[in-house]
Amino acid sequence: MLREDAAGDQVQIPVGESTRVAEARRKAVELAGRIGLDETKTGACAVIASEMGTNLVKHATDGEMFLRHVTQGAMRGIELVAIDRGPGIANVNHALKDGMSTAGSSGNGLGAMVRMAAEFDIHSLPGRGTSLVARIWNGAVPARLASGMKTGVIQTAKPGETVSGDAWHSECTGNRTLCAVVDGLGHGALAAQAAQVAVETLRTHAGAPLTEQVDLAHRALRPTRGVALGIAEILHDQELVKFVGIGNIMASIWQAGSTRSMVSQNGILGHQIRRVMEFHYPWSESAILVMCSDGINTHWDLNPYTGLTARDPSLIAATLYRDFSRGRDDATVVILKRSKVEGYLEDSHLTRRG
Repeated sequence: MLREDAAGDQVQIPVGESTRVAEARRKAVELAGRIGLDETKTGACAVIASEMGTNLVKHATDGEMFLRHVTQGAMRGIELVAIDRGPGIANVNHALKDGMSTAGSSGNGLGAMVRMAAEFDIHSLPGRGTSLVARIWNGAVPARLASGMKTGVIQTAKPGETVSGDAWHSECTGNRTLCAVVDGLGHGALAAQAAQVAVETLRTHAGAPLTEQVDLAHRALRPTRGVALGIAEILHDQELVKFVGIGNIMASIWQAGSTRSMVSQNGILGHQIRRVMEFHYPWSESAILVMCSDGINTHWDLNPYTGLTARDPSLIAATLYRDFSRGRDDATVVILKRSKVEGYLEDSHLTRRG
């Protein structure tokens, strides 16, 4: 079983000056220490954080970094994501080679990140900015895990709040994958508390039918301020997605250049809902599941981002956050897709497992 979930545990660091680079480096080392990475891998986390941050300061506009713990089965690791609204990189292959820098873009140091990271991916378009992701694991990720379904996440708190009122949860067992996004009513600690109650209930009853999971969460949430919730169940062998949504959670399936929105019912889980209804949609292994809280504008479109859908799911999540966040609310983007990623370099010293 592969399971991931979170309630406000992703660290967001705006990077516009050198002091923030040092902050990102310290946080990367701290996160590495929490999961017991050895000295070499902790050092790699520190160097990658420094390289990402330095590039943002030197070459980017409105740069941000996101750091979080990640899991793959029994494996534990650190994920580092950097995004910017800078000029982009005209020739990504060239910039990824050691010692190369692209004038006016964040090309310096990319080769070092590629060497140090167990997983690395990049997406950049001239005039639209760049996003990077790197992961360091506490061991080698088995091929059967690296080639399976993978979750990309960006989660932020409302400006001025110290904790996000959103949460998310995903797990994959054999031919069945579950993914949920939760938005606690309002903001701050009480919203986060409600969201965590919902996630704990879903985790406990993950084997139950979706409607039963939602009913159980509704009962558990009665003492709280309530949540909006969307939960999807992908049945890979049946090429089917089941979905239940209550409140303002956006969920869509992207495939073959088009987006199909899934139906979410009105209501507040824990307070007032109508009869819970489950909706079914077709699924293929080339499809991408996109789920967002209402901190993300619903008028997004992946088609203008050439090559993005082939990249790591964390880059898709980061790009949607960067370009469609409302900027005045908690915001969560969760992307679920098959983890096969096309490589950039023809000689392929880049290992793509994201």
